[in-house]
Amino acid sequence: MSSESQEPPLSSEAQSKKAAKKEAAKQEKLRRKQELAAATTAASNLSVEDDPLAVNYGFVPLIEIQSKTPVDVNEWTRVEALDDSVAKKPVKIRGRAQTIRPVGKKMAFLVIRENGFTVQCLVQAQPDSVSPQMVKFAAALSRESIVDVEGVVSIPAAPIKGATQQVEIQVSKLYCVSKAVPTLPINLEDAARSEVEIEKAIQAGEQLVRVNQDTRLNFRVLDLRTPANQGIFRIQSQVGNAFRQFLLGESFVEIHTPKLIAGSSEGGAAVFRLDYKGQPACLAQSPQLHKQMSICADFGRVFEIGPVFRAEDSFTHRHLCEFTGLDVEMEIKKHYFEVMDVVDRLFVAIFDSLNTNCKKDLEAVANQYPFEPLKYLRNTLRLTYEEGIQMLKEVGVEIEPFGDLNTEAERKLGQLVLEKYGTEFYILHRYPLAIRPFYTMPCYDNSNYSNSFDVFIRGEEIISGAQRVHVPEFLEQRAQACGIEVKTISSYIDSFRYGAPPHGGFGVGLERVVMLFCGLNNIRKTSLYPRDPLRIAP
Repeated sequence: MSSESQEPPLSSEAQSKKAAKKEAAKQEKLRRKQELAAATTAASNLSVEDDPLAVNYGFVPLIEIQSKTPVDVNEWTRVEALDDSVAKKPVKIRGRAQTIRPVGKKMAFLVIRENGFTVQCLVQAQPDSVSPQMVKFAAALSRESIVDVEGVVSIPAAPIKGATQQVEIQVSKLYCVSKAVPTLPINLEDAARSEVEIEKAIQAGEQLVRVNQDTRLNFRVLDLRTPANQGIFRIQSQVGNAFRQFLLGESFVEIHTPKLIAGSSEGGAAVFRLDYKGQPACLAQSPQLHKQMSICADFGRVFEIGPVFRAEDSFTHRHLCEFTGLDVEMEIKKHYFEVMDVVDRLFVAIFDSLNTNCKKDLEAVANQYPFEPLKYLRNTLRLTYEEGIQMLKEVGVEIEPFGDLNTEAERKLGQLVLEKYGTEFYILHRYPLAIRPFYTMPCYDNSNYSNSFDVFIRGEEIISGAQRVHVPEFLEQRAQACGIEVKTISSYIDSFRYGAPPHGGFGVGLERVVMLFCGLNNIRKTSLYPRDPLRIAP
């Protein structure tokens, strides 16, 4: 590197200014600490028993929480609804004490949080309503305690940086409904901190706490309170809602299939086997068999949102063994493209719904885990498996003609597709038959391939689908060829003997959709309470 590209050393004057600035920050931190200690000491001499205004604050007795007296829930105002329209009006709110900041013995600020929305509350000594003892009570509350606050809404002269709502409550009553422990196992400020903040602090010579993934999962209830996590699971809820509403609008019927079955639903080693009263059984890897049986039962179009189980998740290498499946099955008239048409319209609708209805949630996630918005086309790109293989070959990635794509190849293909077609969401179809489940229909013109497809977001699979084999004799042959004992799925195969229409469907991994839409690096971030070979609690 040339000397011209190197940064010049700081002058002695610049170094002195930097040292002075650092020392000033240190002294300011010490001053605040001393101020807090002084306020706490001064307040400790105040006696609640001698306070004529003690009725305006305190801990709510258990008997009052045991549904003693019916009340009108409209007495409470949601924090989200606090704005200048309620200025100068009395309100009552319930939420968590997110931050508590005493300012002397006669004033304290609280920030109250409810479902991700926050409001600043001022507890200030007043002769007829707020005593110094009440200020002491407020200052001594433990963070994350549930409190009821009553007061009048005011509009501050300057913007409030530490709260979402730009109003302030002048507190007249304060009651603790549920007290949190004084010291939490993880600090929410630490858990909500982004890697960008941590790296900037390191470069500035400061050290910030980094909460690792295992610690987060050990104290998941606390971790889920961070803005990013609140956003992630509200986004996940919207995906499920948009999925359901779209399919109901397309005349699909929601069903609920059994999760305990006699035999493997897909074959392979990724199966949870167990003994069920002396009979061998499995946890369902998917609702596949019963979805198809429901088509045979004349439902025509069905879908399900529910748990699926796998002993190992080989395509993420993260060994997550319990998922939420979004599954679809439908009659087809002539071609498996009819199923892909539904996938196309369904996911464009889901992505549009997220971008329209989850703007604040997406922003909350991006603040902690920065990501670029997903690029997708109005008409989803479709490539054959052979076309995908050819794109990889052209850049020097060799793939077995009838083999599967590994994770690296899938990601590389996703990169190539983005560069060539400008989309991160696409369909790859006509997969080799040898790598698909036994119930997959082979191609009419080449039995080495199948009427199947996978769907990708940002180079990772989220959907696997296909036309199904509905001819019972052929289905038996396919099951035997894939090493599945036909007698364990006899009721499934028998259902096709009574007349079965051509049909196809697909399964979606809900957690993967959210993970990839939000550009996250770990599927545990989108699993509410993850289950894997090392974790079965909390």
